[in-house]
Amino acid sequence: MPLGREKPDMIANFGQSENGGYGVARGMNRACTICEKRPAKRFCPAKGEKICAICCGEQREVTIDCPSDCAYLIAAHRYEAEHRKPIPPEEFPYPNVEFPVEFVYERWPIVAGLAGTIITFQTQNKEANDATARLALEALIETYRTLGAGIYYERPPDAPLARALYGQITGFLQEFRNEQANRTGFPPVKDSDVFQLLVFLLRVRKQETNGRPLSRAFIGFLRARFGVPAAEKKETSRIIVP
Repeated sequence: MPLGREKPDMIANFGQSENGGYGVARGMNRACTICEKRPAKRFCPAKGEKICAICCGEQREVTIDCPSDCAYLIAAHRYEAEHRKPIPPEEFPYPNVEFPVEFVYERWPIVAGLAGTIITFQTQNKEANDATARLALEALIETYRTLGAGIYYERPPDAPLARALYGQITGFLQEFRNEQANRTGFPPVKDSDVFQLLVFLLRVRKQETNGRPLSRAFIGFLRARFGVPAAEKKETSRIIVP
C-alpha cells in the first residue's frame, strides 16, 4: 500500500473529530475532564474521576480543593518541602519582632497547644486551609499586640471559617492561662509572650505553605510535627460555623 494513501493503523486508532483534529479514541483512556484534551490517567479524589497529570499539577490547590490524604498531593508537598528555599528574615511577617529560639522552646506547651487547636479545627472543618490559619493568626496577633500596649482592641476576621478558628484559639489560650493560674510555681503567661508565639507560628506558616490559594501544606506540616491531639481522637462532633 503506497504511503500517504491511508492512515497507518497506529494513527487510525484515534478518532478524527469533525474539525479535523484527533481526540482520544473510544475504548481508550478518556480525555481529562478539565482540559478535555489530554488522556486522563490520575484519579482525582476531589473530583471523583480521572484527570491528566498536567492539570493535576497546575490546578492542584488552585481550582481543585485537594483532600489531605491524596497520594499525589502528599508527594507534591514532600517534593516542595525538599526543594523549598529559606525565606530571608526581612520577608517574614513582623520582621522587627525579635526573640531568641530559647524563648519558643521554653514555652513549647503553648506552641503545641496552638498547633493542636489548628489541626483539630481543620479536621472538623475540611474546607479550612492555610489561608484560614493566616487570617486567624494575623487577627490574633493584632489583638495581642494592642493588649501588650495596654489597649484592648479585638477585631476577629470577617471570613466565617477564620473567625471560628480565631474563637477556638482564643478559647485555648484562655483555658491554658486558667490552668496555669491554678498551678503553683508557674509564672503567668504574659500577653507579650502570646503575641511573640503567634508571630512565630505565622512565620512557620509563611515558610511551610506553598502559596496556592487552597493549600494545606502548613497544616500538614503541623500535623506531621505534632501528630493528632488527644482531644481530636475523642471529639467527633463538627464545629458549627456561624
